[in-house]
Amino acid sequence: MLKFIGLALLSLIALSAVSLLPPEQDRNLAREIYQQMVESKSGYSTGETSSIARVMAERLKSAGFPDSDFRVGGAKDTKYNLVVRYHGTGKRKPILLLAHTDVVEAKREDWSMDPFQFIEKEGYFYGRGTADDKAQAAIWVANLIRYKREGFNPDRDLIVALTADEEGGGPYNGVDWLLKNKRGLIEAEYALNEGGRGESLDGKRIANDIGLAEKTYADFRLEVRNKGGHSSRPVADNAIYHLAGALYRLSSFAFPMQLNEATRAYFGQMAKIEKGQLAADLAQAAEGSQEAMKRIAAQSPGMNSMLRTTCVATQLEGGHAPNALPQLAAANVNCRIFPDDTVEQVLAALKQVVADEQVAVTVKVNEGKAPPSPMRPDIMKAFSQITDSMWPGVIALPSMATGASDGRYLRAAGIPTYGVQGFFLDRNDVRAHGRDERMGVEAFYEGQTFLYELVKKLSTPGE
Repeated sequence: MLKFIGLALLSLIALSAVSLLPPEQDRNLAREIYQQMVESKSGYSTGETSSIARVMAERLKSAGFPDSDFRVGGAKDTKYNLVVRYHGTGKRKPILLLAHTDVVEAKREDWSMDPFQFIEKEGYFYGRGTADDKAQAAIWVANLIRYKREGFNPDRDLIVALTADEEGGGPYNGVDWLLKNKRGLIEAEYALNEGGRGESLDGKRIANDIGLAEKTYADFRLEVRNKGGHSSRPVADNAIYHLAGALYRLSSFAFPMQLNEATRAYFGQMAKIEKGQLAADLAQAAEGSQEAMKRIAAQSPGMNSMLRTTCVATQLEGGHAPNALPQLAAANVNCRIFPDDTVEQVLAALKQVVADEQVAVTVKVNEGKAPPSPMRPDIMKAFSQITDSMWPGVIALPSMATGASDGRYLRAAGIPTYGVQGFFLDRNDVRAHGRDERMGVEAFYEGQTFLYELVKKLSTPGE
């Protein structure tokens, strides 16, 4: 009898594990789409997104979507976007399901493998864009096709938008272009986008984050101009030395720590699942303790970024010849600005930190700030319920994205945007924008199920 009970329990556990994964045909479809996207070179400056838009449009057409349900176009013939509409009853306003198909540049010599070859190895999918943001893009398309096959009849339209140039912004950004030129295609009650993630540590799932806000992206230029001269006659007034001094002072500077509604809730909830001194520090930080915030910031770059505005040097240029004193030395300083701070405040702080009249500090890029999205009870409830049903014991956390996304354009335009993904990544091994970017195979398929169930719950009559 005991043996039978044990076998029955094992069977239940196995069934529970399988239920986290989509049906095999949908897994295969998502993987195939994912591979097509990753192997399409869509780097911001050296690639293009139009081929992905066209190929996905053909997939949707083959799945039974009429031409009238999707649009391909954009600000430039190499920067196309795809917008497809899955029709519901229209009882409620649509949900916009957003993902970008461009990626940060990747050089073969910097990687352990070809960054534009989709490789499955030791439980991970490798390739540029596997985490940011082609996993979500592939899943939106695969899940839409699944809804079509299953005959799902939502009480609102579902709009999938795969867009260009999120990583670079500027005149070819797909969301900005759609809002200015084709807003009717993406008008929605709210949007679901990147900006939230599952957090794991040492193989254990800890929390599933929903992004309610994000920091403002801005680039500043530090520049020194000098008359230069012959390198055989050096002088102390050297453009490179002025710049180096300014950057060294910046490396030792930290902006004040602060909280907002999303981060206060995040740290307060994290305190309930951590242990020891970290749990105590998180609880105290949520109450505003500066000392506790300092200890947390020292332990984790991610949490440090959630507590303050950050600025870091990312690019250098200077000199015109190896045998001449430099006439120019310059650096790009990238800042991720806390929602309550302004670009003007950061500019003033940087000038004070630089403390050198020879170093000019100017704003190079200001993506603009956007209001946080409200904690809607229906979204928070659905997000929490599905998280709990898939991963019992994992808490759902409101959070603030420390990076920037296209959500800022939508929030500024009056379309609340929520960062949801359901992909669990180790909090200490986030490789987006870096070398050997990867996504866990299991994490990808579980995210596929999570997003399928979430969108279905948010668009089912009576839910």
